[in-house]
Amino acid sequence: MIPQTELHICDWRSELRHAVSDGGTLLARLQLNPEQLGYSALAARDFPVLVPRPYLQRITPGDPDDPLLRQVLATGQETLVEPGYSDDPVGETGATIQRPGVIQKYRGRVLLILAGGCAINCRYCFRRHFPYQENRNSRQEWLQALEHVAADTSITEVILSGGDPLLVADAALAELVATIAAIPHVRRLRVHTRLPVVIPQRVTDGLLQALTGSRLRCVMVIHSNHARELDAPVVQAMQRLREADVELLNQSVLLAGVNNHAATLVNLSERLFEIGVRPYYLHLLDKVRGAAHFDVPQAEGIALIDAMAAELPGYLVPRLVLEEAGQPGKTRIA
Repeated sequence: MIPQTELHICDWRSELRHAVSDGGTLLARLQLNPEQLGYSALAARDFPVLVPRPYLQRITPGDPDDPLLRQVLATGQETLVEPGYSDDPVGETGATIQRPGVIQKYRGRVLLILAGGCAINCRYCFRRHFPYQENRNSRQEWLQALEHVAADTSITEVILSGGDPLLVADAALAELVATIAAIPHVRRLRVHTRLPVVIPQRVTDGLLQALTGSRLRCVMVIHSNHARELDAPVVQAMQRLREADVELLNQSVLLAGVNNHAATLVNLSERLFEIGVRPYYLHLLDKVRGAAHFDVPQAEGIALIDAMAAELPGYLVPRLVLEEAGQPGKTRIA
């Protein structure tokens, strides 16, 4: 077991408090010219810039084409109106059931939105316009929401999402997980999070106990789009999760200018497997307003998967998928 002191040089909440929240400041620290990169204060007002220090340290100063920078910098391209792009590209508003913060799109699974924010604001986020203020629940409301889960015996998996669910304190997570575990027909707990990648210090002893201290099998789906996101502290965080018997999967988004090259995707899959994470999904872009410049055509995505399959064993090739509003599951493309 890696000593916690080696990983927790700085408390994760402190990293959140000191995250860069201004695009000009972000570019100044990276020795880049805002005009050169097309930085847009208007786009940042619509969806704020937010980049914590551990992630910022992985971006190469002076490189305007850095793939990590492209994911977090607000640009004028976000202000362009593009046909077919909307505020709710996957139809979540209509899937919110009975009470705010509870989404059920697929049989057997229910999703709880635990937090209205993230540790980092990714410019392609499909929930960048989600009405979090209308889906923020108190502790009592969460308990009432779980009454729906208890009443529906077809639900075998509860998914914690957000924003990022790991913004919730360890004690509150432990209480919620214990309540879920008391529902007999629920078998699995799934956590969708980018926090262990963005701020690996988030993997605390308290978090591990909260996620694995019940009878539920815990699956964590992390989100990494590029191998350079997976530095040594992230590797240590993944090791601690594996040692606690958390099943680790990764989902990526196929993004123009970030990872739309076969070699980049091969390197990501190799790196993920090296650190004990299974490449799971490669998503085609959800057509959310403000993100059209990240879109990669479906045919190009299929060609990239074919190129990966020629280089890698099958278990390292993620599924290329598309999420479509009203469908009973993700649409597998390749």
